[in-house]
Amino acid sequence: MFICILVVVSFSSCNKKKKDEKWTDTTTTGIIPITCDDCFLPIIRAEIDVFESIYKSANILSIYTNEVEAIDLLLKDSVRLAVVSRELKENETAAFLAKKMQVRARKIAVDAIALIVNKDNQDTIIGVPTLKKILTGEITEWNQIYPKSKLGKIDVMFDNPNSSTVRYAIDSICREEQLSDKLYAQKTNLDVVEMVSKHPNSLGIIGVNWVSNENDTTNMSFSQKIKVMAVSPYEEANYDNSFQPYQAYIALGNYPLTRDVFILLSDPKSGLSSGFTSFVMSDRGQRIILKSGILPATQPVRLVSIKNETIK
Repeated sequence: MFICILVVVSFSSCNKKKKDEKWTDTTTTGIIPITCDDCFLPIIRAEIDVFESIYKSANILSIYTNEVEAIDLLLKDSVRLAVVSRELKENETAAFLAKKMQVRARKIAVDAIALIVNKDNQDTIIGVPTLKKILTGEITEWNQIYPKSKLGKIDVMFDNPNSSTVRYAIDSICREEQLSDKLYAQKTNLDVVEMVSKHPNSLGIIGVNWVSNENDTTNMSFSQKIKVMAVSPYEEANYDNSFQPYQAYIALGNYPLTRDVFILLSDPKSGLSSGFTSFVMSDRGQRIILKSGILPATQPVRLVSIKNETIK
């Protein structure tokens, strides 16, 4: 009988050890998976590259997906870090607490939603009220906005049906009204850029870091493959009240389509997920965000006088 008890105790201890060993990382060493909203792939990929170049024993495996799945992976404890554009809702917080998991939200940046059109489209200024009418299906043709336009039907393209960009359109632009069922969803933000670059009548709605000019260290220009629209909070949009999503205009609050970016962290033992979060929020990590074209949460931004002449 005594021998049997020893065997049972030994087996239980072994199981507990194996469970605990799922996460054997430290703040600067080990191998972990993290997940990230595809909208922020360029930024997080750059952060990981620099972090791993500094800490040679760290290996971060990133899962780029939509916002819904990213939070679901966190809840399942498949990852302990998720990069998304919102904090947890009350019911989500309750679900984590039911599993005895505590999630901390760390704001790392302010992102902008960019509206992109084909290079052949001469209409590059729009008001948020007009954008709402497009998203709800009240406006379907380019000439309803610009009477001289010959482009025909407006083909609106998002990155993914479950993306944070779609949620932003529903929550922050359309408010209580439903999105039109005539909108298109691609798989990724890159797919949206490619489709808009090939189709003159398209309107893409994506994260601005996907259209930043990587060769411009001043962040004063965008990708040459498409045009980035200037956006006004007013229905009567003009060059004086419309702004493109430059960092300065995001910082000053002139650009109306912005959202916060968060790291959601559920790392009870301060492992590599915590170490990476600290790095992203550090001076060096925030400078990487600054270079990406969006607004870092803690890094000061140098404001430069610019004009909207490039959008004409």
